Amino acid sequence: MLRVTDAVSIADWELTESFTRASGPGGQNVNKVSTAVELRFEAARSPNLPDDAKARLRRLAGRRWTEEGALIIRAEAHRSQSRNREDARERLAELIRKALERPRRRIATKPTLGSKRRRLAAKTQRGEVKALRQSPARDD
Repeated sequence: MLRVTDAVSIADWELTESFTRASGPGGQNVNKVSTAVELRFEAARSPNLPDDAKARLRRLAGRRWTEEGALIIRAEAHRSQSRNREDARERLAELIRKALERPRRRIATKPTLGSKRRRLAAKTQRGEVKALRQSPARDD
């Protein structure tokens, strides 16, 4: 069981881990040992996440979200399988924590009278500067 917050925890049946060989440098260890972890979380079928959090999670996941509604996290930064497993689980928990946060509603505000006057004064000033750049009008 993966504990995300006090109220939300992910059951073991929702997580699937597969191990592959990691890419990049690492000597013989890379060629012989399957240390990279691919963690698959069945987010769309999860009964522990509210629907609005699932929608935010899908948006946060981006390309890591599959068509079946699963979230795939790949961890291969460490040389040991156990540390990669912990890293993948922690990254998943952090992503879910971000998805559980409800965004604040934006409160529409109006510009103050002073800011309107300053903006118009700046526009007038700028127009005068541009008018002075023009060649003088001919009086015939």
